[in-house]
Amino acid sequence: MTDAQVVKDRAHQLVEAAESLFAAGVMSHSGHANLSARLDGERFLLTPGFVRGLRPDQLATVSLDGRVLEGELQSVSAEIIAMHSTVYNARPHVGATIHTHSPAATAFAVAHRPLPCRTEPMLRFGQAEDVPVVPWGPRGSDVSVRGIADVLERRPTTAAVLLANHGLLVFGPDSAATAHLVVAIEESAEAEIAAAAIGGAVDFPEGALEAVRASMARVSS
Repeated sequence: MTDAQVVKDRAHQLVEAAESLFAAGVMSHSGHANLSARLDGERFLLTPGFVRGLRPDQLATVSLDGRVLEGELQSVSAEIIAMHSTVYNARPHVGATIHTHSPAATAFAVAHRPLPCRTEPMLRFGQAEDVPVVPWGPRGSDVSVRGIADVLERRPTTAAVLLANHGLLVFGPDSAATAHLVVAIEESAEAEIAAAAIGGAVDFPEGALEAVRASMARVSS
């Protein structure tokens, strides 16, 4: 596949992921989000500052060191380049990163409370542990970026973090898988809050992750 074909393919995947988030109803009232997709070891595609009604030709190509190589970014997106590049630098296997202000997940971020893994979709879509909280720092600042990098180093298997007083940051192998996990996390956060009103959520029994993986393997084999 040529470089132009890779860019076109990843751009379409990113747009489809953005559309799926709106269709799932997990976006904030403002619809704020930023999404990116890795192109190679040096570049990634990034949304321009809005995602509602996004077209593939509106994405910018950005270098991991923060330079806009092609396209244009609004200042609101230029601020968060480092947030995305930090994930790609820390996790070479990550192919896409999504940041949203999904309401229920953001409630946990505002409360500085890790989101427990107590729903099966979180197990199935790659977050078989609590979603940790990154200490607050101004968006895109060195403080915020260092906080993300520190949590990723300390939690090498997490596929998501909560940004204190801000929102949700999720990363995965590709745009579709990452969007699926955003939805699973938001649904889990909603369920956790609802369960609190009827006595509180309960942890999985021991061995639940292994049981889910075995069930998935039987279907795919």
